[in-house]
Amino acid sequence: MSAWTPSFETELTQLLKDWLKQQGRTQADLRRSLRALSTRMPSILEVLEREHRLNGLAGLASRLCRVEAEWHGEVSADADPATETDPFGQLDLLLQEIRQDCPS
Repeated sequence: MSAWTPSFETELTQLLKDWLKQQGRTQADLRRSLRALSTRMPSILEVLEREHRLNGLAGLASRLCRVEAEWHGEVSADADPATETDPFGQLDLLLQEIRQDCPS
């Protein structure tokens, strides 16, 4: 299992910011989905670090996939219909790749 390092945290922070931007979401949306105490990134990362510690990298990716699935399940007036019909989000592909790389 990969360790939670400052370098990993920095990369994850950038990934989350890019992902939120691509999804048209905010840290507040992510905080609600993760049930973090605050919208600040350290609080969000604390929840994700706990998930990583308990379930590893695959568990972390799975948790983020569930968040993305939750967001896609919400119907909003400005939602892109092409996005709604896409059965795989970027995080699903990441989870699939992690599962292929990690021996069972």
